[in-house]
Amino acid sequence: MELLKDRIMKDGKVRKGNVLKVDSFLNHQMDIKLFEEIGKEFKRRFSDCDITKILTIESSGIGIACIAAQSFGVPVVFAKKNTTKNIDGALYSAQIESFTHGKTYNVIVSRDYLKPEDNILIIDDFLAKGKALVGLSQIVKKSGATLCGAGIVIEKGFQEGGKILRDAGMRIESLAIIKEMTDDGKIIFE
Repeated sequence: MELLKDRIMKDGKVRKGNVLKVDSFLNHQMDIKLFEEIGKEFKRRFSDCDITKILTIESSGIGIACIAAQSFGVPVVFAKKNTTKNIDGALYSAQIESFTHGKTYNVIVSRDYLKPEDNILIIDDFLAKGKALVGLSQIVKKSGATLCGAGIVIEKGFQEGGKILRDAGMRIESLAIIKEMTDDGKIIFE
């Protein structure tokens, strides 16, 4: 998606440790016009699927998933990283290791919101090592729903997550795949 790649080149900043800072438009301050185009592109790429729900993980994926859900006309369910007093009853859970935060989370989704008849599309902002997608796909499997695939805004193609998951049979549609990020701040796309 050229619009996204242009924005990454213009406003993305490479930090030490293979971190790409895109918080000025993607995951802190959100460019809703860009999100609308991202949502349309995910709808185009997954037009062969009868998506009934979008699943994401808090917090950076929520904004993107919500705008994308408008293109699909479906609700968004997000996996919570913490149990709260207002979530009760039966839950699906999975352990997810966060590359960005260097932590492991036990994420949860209420069983009320994922059903065996659902066709799920996972949406997330980044794919690096693939741990979030593995955990979310485990939740989908536990629910008995069908996982149609994952829509990723930015994939770090130089890390193993995308390859491992594709080799395991997961359909992944990434809008921008980064081949390399150099120490001098250069971003090279596949």
